[in-house]
Amino acid sequence: MKKGSYLYFKRRLKNFISKIFAYLMTSVSLFFLGWLLFSLITYGSSHFNLSLFMETTPPPGMEGGLLNAILGSLMMVGLAVLMGTPIAVVVAVYLTEYGSPGYFASMLKYVNDILLSAPSIILGLFIYQIYVLRYGSFSGWAGVLALSLIVFPIVVRASENVLTLIPDHLKEAAAALGTPKWKTIIFLILPISRTGIVTGAVLAFARVSGETAPLLFTALNNQFMNLDLNKPMASLPVVIFQFAMSPYDDWHKIAWSGALFLTLIVLTLNVCVRLIFRQKIILH
Repeated sequence: MKKGSYLYFKRRLKNFISKIFAYLMTSVSLFFLGWLLFSLITYGSSHFNLSLFMETTPPPGMEGGLLNAILGSLMMVGLAVLMGTPIAVVVAVYLTEYGSPGYFASMLKYVNDILLSAPSIILGLFIYQIYVLRYGSFSGWAGVLALSLIVFPIVVRASENVLTLIPDHLKEAAAALGTPKWKTIIFLILPISRTGIVTGAVLAFARVSGETAPLLFTALNNQFMNLDLNKPMASLPVVIFQFAMSPYDDWHKIAWSGALFLTLIVLTLNVCVRLIFRQKIILH
């Protein structure tokens, strides 16, 4: 066999082995994902009915639902995303348009990376120390602050990645026309980047929707209906955790149904946002 033919065969063999390995690992990942979804549907569908969304969490041995937990999660997660996203976008704009390659920008990126990789329970303990202990009570606002600390680095990273993809010639054209930089950012850069920014906010929403540890130290829980953020507030992850760890079978069914509902919400939200913005891109 000639040397050129041997090298060609060797490269083809390596490529074939790499593809088989990639397909195998993908199949394993999809298998466990399918197993997880199958388990959620199998166990969660038994109590997935109207009472799940119309009744509050019950005491042991009685029928009930997750209305108070659903409303509490929507309020806290929604406010956390609304609070963290604008600040994160401003920070991302600073890093891409003003800060690079300064020392302060480098330090800011480093701190953001620490927040991005920090365990959520640490952020919950931080808010517990500076807010809950100071005011002497668990509350929904404390939960919002803890979740916003998780939202912030995710949106900063996603927004920064999108803003760096904007071609320089667009900015140079705006500057050549005499447009101030702040107008270029508001009327050119941010509108072009809105898809990536919204995607980052959706990813943050999906991430914090299932956070349990920080809420245990901040919002705690509430078995009754409560829409006052100054008091302890129920949330889906905490109720699912509490009910799943209990010895009561009826609570286990509600926990499985809550986990199924939370998974469906996150999947549906991600798919809808991708389809909507993909359709907008196609139309333009």
